[in-house]
Formats: sequence, structure tokens, C-alpha cells
Amino acid sequence: MKKRLLLYPAIIGVFGVLIWVILEQGRLLPVKQAAPVAAAATQHAATTSDWWQYLDNLKHPLSLLLLQIIVIMLVARLFGILANKIKQPAVVGEIIAGVLLGPSLLGWTMPSFSAFLFPAESLKTLQFLSQIGLAFFMFIVGMELDISKIRNKAHDAVMISHASIIVPFFLGVWLAYYLFTDFAPAGVSFLAFALFMGIAMSITAFPVLARIVQERKLTGTPLGTMAITCAAADDVTAWCILAVVVAIVKAGGLISALITMVLSVVFVAVMLTAVRPWLARTVNRHIARGRQKAAISAVFLTLLLSALAAEVIGIHALFGAFLAGVIMPQEAAVKQLLTDKLEDVSVLLLLPIFFVFTGLRTQIGLLNESHLWAICGMIMLVAVAGKFGGSTLTARLMGQSWRQSVSIGALMNTRGLMELVVLNIGYDLGILSPGIFAMMVLMALATTFMTGPLLDLVAFSERKKGLMAA
Repeated sequence: MKKRLLLYPAIIGVFGVLIWVILEQGRLLPVKQAAPVAAAATQHAATTSDWWQYLDNLKHPLSLLLLQIIVIMLVARLFGILANKIKQPAVVGEIIAGVLLGPSLLGWTMPSFSAFLFPAESLKTLQFLSQIGLAFFMFIVGMELDISKIRNKAHDAVMISHASIIVPFFLGVWLAYYLFTDFAPAGVSFLAFALFMGIAMSITAFPVLARIVQERKLTGTPLGTMAITCAAADDVTAWCILAVVVAIVKAGGLISALITMVLSVVFVAVMLTAVRPWLARTVNRHIARGRQKAAISAVFLTLLLSALAAEVIGIHALFGAFLAGVIMPQEAAVKQLLTDKLEDVSVLLLLPIFFVFTGLRTQIGLLNESHLWAICGMIMLVAVAGKFGGSTLTARLMGQSWRQSVSIGALMNTRGLMELVVLNIGYDLGILSPGIFAMMVLMALATTFMTGPLLDLVAFSERKKGLMAA
């Protein structure tokens, strides 16, 4: 037991020191200077043979937005169903749909139609809608976290989850040291680039993992409980780290970053100690009196104020939405009421818009040379080695069987939607170049896609072992 207790500070300490050493060495790397502003590339001009150009009413912003949403919903739903057919989470198909509706396929094969359907001036509206959908979704993710489970299996779960963050974080920072000179955008410091590469390697998609556990009927089993608990601890920790990283990047200077972090700590403390009990009393009182609309209004107000406060502080509105979900009353009836109100709108309508908006930014055509695909492969290798390898070995050190350890590693390696959220934050802040962004999106897809086959492989080996023993 003493050895297990010493493992935590040993692992965190060693990798923490290694990350600091790389960051210090990275400060010596030259920062790329901005190139002279060139004329912006224009979208493919429509020709007179493009029949849709004659439907003038479709060019109206509202008509165009409605058409975009309809196309996005239909394509995302189709690919979600196809993903389920091959035993993949629907989110995998929806992410692929988003990439295919972007310049990687539609913009390449039908450039004039792509320019008509997704003109540059309409992308801001899509971005705002996708951010609203993400805020609602992060709120639901926060509600789904069961803090009591983290407490019940605190030691093993926190150990595995934090190892599954610090190891890939270190590998991401290490990889950033070699990619910075050639791939960092102009004017971006090594610190900002390395921290974002580290956090992008460290994310686990808690919602996708939870749905995989549910679909495979692992809920309530020792494996399912441990995986959910590790992912919950991972989610909370990774989002806190992301908030700190965003604060450092946005603040620029050390003093500004410290002020932002102090304000963030005060914000979290106020939400947990003051807003949480007030909200519980208010919501439960309104529901007891049959005033559901008043209860929902209080919840929405809390969600919006929390997101606004986080954005003003400088740690991104999505962290505020996530924290608002965490402080929601724990009663099942309240959670069910809020989920029913939000989940369908956010998951079926607004999230696919986020996938397509991400797809419109993903230019796989930029990877037009063999060495770029080699670097993309290296990113995937580092991502899997850090997350899958780190989680598997730590679970084994904590006394789990090899089967349980590999299964936990496979589940923790799932990145999905949460990875895209982090990548888009990095892209919006100008830290990730279009090329690195495309590589990281492909990595998110690959690591999410491989979860099911890895679990099937573990189950097959277990069955084969049982047959041989019989």
C-alpha cells in the first residue's frame, strides 16, 4: 500500500520536472515572424451553369442559414447511423460528416456549390450557433459527473486519470519542441504552442466513453465503474488545466496570468460554496410547488451567468458552462428534467453544426506531401502511446488485471468531441496552424474509432483463453 501511495507523487513529479525542462529549452527556439500580408484566397467563383445561383431567395442570410442547418442535420444523421452500423459511436460518423462537408471533400469536388452553401460571410453565424450548442452540451457533461463515484474510488481513479494526463501531456510538450519551428503560426510563443499540444494529447471524451460503457452493458461492473470514475476525474482535471492554459495564453504576461488564475480560483470557489446551495434550494422549492418553468429559468440564468463570468475572466465560456453543470442539484428528477429540456436540441441540432464548422476548418488537402503524413502518423503514435499506454500501465501498477488495464486504457484513449472543443479553442486563439489542426482532427477521429475494436480484441482474447482453459 505504501508503494502505491508513493507512485502518485513519483509519477507526477518526474513528468512535471521533464515538462518544465522542455519548456525552458523551448524558450530558446526562435519565434516565427509574420509573413507579409498577401491577398486573401478567394472562394471558387460560381459559373452561369450553377443553377442554384438563380434562386435569389436562397441567398438571403436566413434562408441560407436554414438550408445549411437542414443539410448538416441530414448528413450528420446519415453518417451517425452508418457509424452505429459498424459498432462505432454516432459521434464518429458526425465528425466524419463535418469533415466531408468541408474543403476536404465537398470543397474539393464541388467548389462552386461549397462556396454557395458555406460562403465565408456565413461562417460567423455558424460559429455562434455551434458555441451555444457546445455550452449546452458542456452543461450536460457537467451534470453527468457523479462526484460521489470519484470519492468512493478516489485513490485508484485519481492515480490512473492523472497519470493518463501527465504522461501524454509530457509527450505532447516533447513533440511540440520538434514541431514548433516548422508548424507553429507566426508570432506564437513556444510556451503557448507546447501547452496546447500537451493538453490536446491529454483529453478523454467523457460523454463518448460513458455511452460506450452503456452500449456494451458494462455499467455497474467493476471495469465500467472504474472507467467512468477515471474519465470523470480526468475530465475535471483536464478542464481545469485547460482553463489555466487559456488564461496564460490570453494574458500574455506573468502578472496578467496570475491575476486571471486568482480570479478563476475565486470564481470556482464562489460557484461551489455560494451558488450551488442557493441553486439547490431555489430549484427544489420551485419544483415542489409545481413551477417547473421558474426552476428552468433559474438554471438557464445560472448557466449563462457562469459562462459569461468565465469568458470575462479569460478562461473561456465553455468552462463556465461545464462548472454550472457540476453544481446542479444531484436529485435524479431535477437532472432528468434538465436533460430532457436540453439534450435533444444540443445533441441533434446544434452539435452537428459544431462538427461541420470544425470540418470547414479542417483542410486535409494541406497534407500534400509524404513527410506531412509521416508527422501526422507521429502525432497519432504519441497520442496513443501517452493516453493508452499511460492509462494501461498505471492501472496495472494499481493492481488491475491485464485485461482490465488494457480495457481502461482503450476507453481513456477515446477523445471524440472533447478533443475537437480543445482544438477549436486553440485554433481560435491562433495557436494551432491549419496544418496541425487538420492532423489533430484526424488523430481525434482515429483514437475514437479504435476504442471499439480494442475492446473487442480484449473480449476475444478473454473468450479464447476461457476456451483453452476448458
